[in-house]
Amino acid sequence: MDKKIAVIFPGMGYHVDKPLLYYSRKLAVQYGYEIVCAQYGTLPSGIKGDAKKMYAAYEMALGNVTDQLSKIDFAAYTHVLFISKSIGTAVAASYDANKGIGAGHVYYTPVEASFQAIGKRGIVFHGTGDDWAKTDVIVEECQKRGLSLFLTEHADHSMETGDALNDLEIMKTIMKETEEYIKGFSNNREMLKNTL
Repeated sequence: MDKKIAVIFPGMGYHVDKPLLYYSRKLAVQYGYEIVCAQYGTLPSGIKGDAKKMYAAYEMALGNVTDQLSKIDFAAYTHVLFISKSIGTAVAASYDANKGIGAGHVYYTPVEASFQAIGKRGIVFHGTGDDWAKTDVIVEECQKRGLSLFLTEHADHSMETGDALNDLEIMKTIMKETEEYIKGFSNNREMLKNTL
C-alpha cells in the first residue's frame, strides 16, 4: 500500500497558513499525504538584499530542519513530496540532496540562491514582479535543469498583485498546476525511482 508524506517548508515571513502553503497542503491531504510542517526556529531578520545574512538564515534553517526531520524514516514512504516557499526552497532542495531522498518538489517563488541546491525534479512558480529574484535568472536556471516553470505577470513574492479578486484567480491557477504536479508525481513514483 502507498505510504505518502509531504513536508511543508515555509518562507521567512510566509508561514504554513498563508495561501500558497495552506491550499497546497490541503491538496496534498486530498491525495493521501501525511503532512509535516518544517520549523526553522528564530532566524535573522532583514535578510533581503544581504547575501551573508540570507546564507546564515538558510544554514540555521537547514540545521533546525535536519534535527526536526531526523526522526522520520523517509525510506519507509513510497512517495515523498516537498512543498516549499522562498528561502524554504533552498532548505528543501538541500535537505533532499543531502539525504538522497529523491522527493518530488513544488517550489513557490524560489530566491536566486536556491538554485545552488535545486535539482532536476519539480515544478517552479515565479511572479515577474518578485523583487527577491530576477525573472530572467529564474527562467535560465529552470531551463538548465529542465524544470517546469509557471510565470505569473506582475505577481510579487507572495504571488499577488494587490487586486484581491485577481489574486484569487492567480491562486486558483497556481493550485490547478500544483494539483496536476502532485497527481502526476503520486501516480508515477515507480517510474521516477527508476530514473534516479
